[in-house]
Amino acid sequence: MTTRYPIPASETRTEEIILRSRFITTLAAVGTLAETRSFVARVRTEFADASHNCWAYVVGAPGSTAQIGMSDDGEPAGTAGKPMLQVLLGSGVGDIGAVVTRYFGGVKLGTGGLVRAYSGGVKAALLQLPLAEKVERVLLHVTLPYRLYQPLERLLPAFEAEVIESEFAAEVTLAVSLPVEHVNDWRDALRELSAGAIQVVE
Repeated sequence: MTTRYPIPASETRTEEIILRSRFITTLAAVGTLAETRSFVARVRTEFADASHNCWAYVVGAPGSTAQIGMSDDGEPAGTAGKPMLQVLLGSGVGDIGAVVTRYFGGVKLGTGGLVRAYSGGVKAALLQLPLAEKVERVLLHVTLPYRLYQPLERLLPAFEAEVIESEFAAEVTLAVSLPVEHVNDWRDALRELSAGAIQVVE
């Protein structure tokens, strides 16, 4: 299972004129279906006077088809949303949405021309897209005796772990966030450190 992967670091926009039609491509990070709907609605509102606002998205890891969607928004079926989606699926970037806005310039492009224009717009925008890394994290509740608090603290950096909350009562209780991929090794390290004196609950 992929627990870390590239996602858009910020929204990116490119524009080109093809046979007098103006194509504006907007890419953004979309981590949920609700974020996708909101992104598409926002771009539609911004370009409410455009001939078409076609879109596609991939929510999840790069190439994952569990949560995908597309729309030709009035262009001939299969000439906009599908080619855009295919480019996104092959891009190596996850949690990504694309809207290509078209202002019709009076010259018909034909189905092949439309496919090239919509897929080409997404490819061009991807070349400009700054990337960030998404790391899937999990929250663990850790209870330990005071004597083990400092030794545990020293272990945190090796597992990219962060203490989110701490409570000091009869024992120390911590809420610790760390990447999913480190959870099993973290549990093993704590077991070794404490001979079972540290309790960990997901």
